[in-house]
Amino acid sequence: MNEKTIEKAIRVMKNAYNPYSHYAVGCVLIADSGKEYVGCNVENASYGATLCAERVALGNAISQGERKFEEIVLVSSGESLPIPCGICRQMLSEFGDMRVLAINNLGDRQSCMLSELLPMAFKLEK
Repeated sequence: MNEKTIEKAIRVMKNAYNPYSHYAVGCVLIADSGKEYVGCNVENASYGATLCAERVALGNAISQGERKFEEIVLVSSGESLPIPCGICRQMLSEFGDMRVLAINNLGDRQSCMLSELLPMAFKLEK
């Protein structure tokens, strides 16, 4: 993993809007094209309206025409690793398997494939 990509995730994490959880997440989604798309969590008093960093980055990438991704890097302001939630796992799985790298504020890292986090994802039947 490119350390500049991790630094980019840390920078975007600082833009998170998280007055409820006080848990900021920054994300860089790397497309097969090599382009990087960022996102941060955006919370809302109506918790269901909250957007995770992963979905913000995914929306950013999709709006730019990307459809395949090789890796997603997540950093958090807390001690827990920012592992994608179930909704984010399903959203990301629509666009193929990818490496997931999660890093907490202590520098702990965990890496796995998205398919390990969501082994039985709903799939578009062709």
